[in-house]
Order: sequence, then structure tokens, then C-alpha cells
Amino acid sequence: MSNSSSITHFLLLAFADTRELQLLHFWLSLAIYLAALLGNGLIITAIACDHRLHAPMYFFLLNLSLLDLGSISTTLPKSMANSLWDTRDISYTGCAAQAFLFVFLMSAEFFLLTVMAYDRYVAICTPLHYGTLLGNRACAHMAAAAWAGGFLHALLHTASTFSLPLCHGNALGQFFCEIPQILKLSCSDTYLREVGILVVSACLVFGCFVFILFSYVQIFRAVLRLPSEQGRHKAFSTCLPHLAVVSLYIGTGTFAYLKPPSISSPSLDLVVAVLYSVVPPVVNPLIYSMRNQELKDAVGKLINGCFSGARNCLLPSPQHSEWNS
Repeated sequence: MSNSSSITHFLLLAFADTRELQLLHFWLSLAIYLAALLGNGLIITAIACDHRLHAPMYFFLLNLSLLDLGSISTTLPKSMANSLWDTRDISYTGCAAQAFLFVFLMSAEFFLLTVMAYDRYVAICTPLHYGTLLGNRACAHMAAAAWAGGFLHALLHTASTFSLPLCHGNALGQFFCEIPQILKLSCSDTYLREVGILVVSACLVFGCFVFILFSYVQIFRAVLRLPSEQGRHKAFSTCLPHLAVVSLYIGTGTFAYLKPPSISSPSLDLVVAVLYSVVPPVVNPLIYSMRNQELKDAVGKLINGCFSGARNCLLPSPQHSEWNS
């Protein structure tokens, strides 16, 4: 293939070659996807329906769950469909859309995690100013800025990547359209333009990371000065889940994009991609609900309400019961 204009589709990396393993991959992926839908869906519904959770921390958590649902829905269903139908194809337009959505949602999630670090910093280090600095309008503006920043970042990356001529075939070494894999197909010197964008992105990510790190240094210093053990426990219970999510996100993403070429291999690239694209949306609901009693109570109340409603629907109503005759 001489250039990208002659490419009408890409070939994604298959998880397995035999039909039995393909079906096994489909069912495992389906279970993982349903778990992510259930966990994030419960958190979104609980926060939206429980007025006790109408606070900045939970508003940002709702946005995080929306981003997690979007990111895993961008990659996993297509991979499941390919395994089920024994194909590797994805259209050129579909690949561009998948790459754009994935970068958009993952970038917005990282920006949102930075905002959430600021939320915890204000709540613990300057609690008297919390209502002023994080009012409803301020929270909406910060969440919108995270989404808009992710959108612009993805638009810049996708437009730059898919404007490059591609002449090294159309086979991607990943189960979804990952921009670094698409860049490997380019044979033009204009890849330096994308390198420049990657450098700008790295600086932006590094700036967010430094902000998160600085916030948590101040948070832990403030928490350790609290005289009450109960107060320290409550502060840690709201900070540790966010810190765990940030560590998982940054750790897997950094290793995926900055690992030395000497240890790179198709199998390792596949495992790392699963770790940073599939695992976080599944485990984030567990991490946030594990140490947060308010959220656990709201989710438990929601589940009990669903079971009670289902039981009432299955039981005959008194006016139509045969026992009343």
C-alpha cells in the first residue's frame, strides 16, 4: 500500500487463533464488560438519586464513572465482535473514530483525576473555604474543562496521526486502534510533527502529575497533624481510593508508552494495553466503594430497592389475589 488514501480498513490484533479460544475470549470479555457496566452504572445511579451524595467529590466521581463507561465501551465491544465473528477488520473511519474517542476519554479522565486531587486538597487543607472554592458553578466549570481538554487533545492527536501517509501495510499490533501502533505504519518524515505533539502532551501530563503529587504531599502533612484518630481515618478514607486510581492509571499508562524498546513484544504490549484500557473501568467502582461508607450505603440502598421492586412485581397484588375471593 503506497499511502493512507488506498487503505480502506485496518486489521486488529487477534487474541487467539483457534475458534475455541476466540469464543472463550468473547465470553470472558463479555463478563468483564458487564461487570464494568454494572459497577459504574450503580455508582452513577446512586449518586444521581441520593441527595446525600450531591457533593463535589461525588459529582466528580459520577463524571469519572461516565468516562470509564465510555472508554471501555470504545474498545472492548469491537474486540468481542471480532472474536465472535472470527474477523480482524475495522474500517478506516471506524479506526479513526475509535482512536479519537479513546484518547478523548482517557485524557479527560486524567484531567478529571487532577481536578479530584484539587477537591481533596481544598477539603482537607482549607476546609473553611471549601464551599467558596468548590461551589456548584465552579465544579461544573472544572468538570467541563476536563472534558473539553480531553476533546481538544484527542482532536489534535487524531488529526495529526491520520493525516500521515501510511505505507507499511494495515495490520495493527493491538486489539484496538492505538495511535502509537498507527504511527508504526507511517513512512513519512512528517512523523516529527506527531513527535512534537507527543512532547507537548508529555509536558501537560507531567504538569498534572506534579500538581497531583504536590496536592497529596500537602494533604498527608495536614492529615498527620489532625489530633483525632477518627478524623485521620475519615480523611484517609476519602483520599486513598483516589490515590489508588491515580496510581493505577499513571502506572499502567506510563509503562505502556515509555517502556524501553528492548523489552517490547507483541504479548507484553497486549497485556499492558489491557491493564490500562480495560482494568481501570472495572476496578475503579470497587476501589471507590471499598472505603467510602456513604457510597456503600447508597449503593446498598439502591440494590435493595431494586430487589424489593422486582419482588413486588412478581408477587400478586392483594386486590387480585385468589385468597381474597
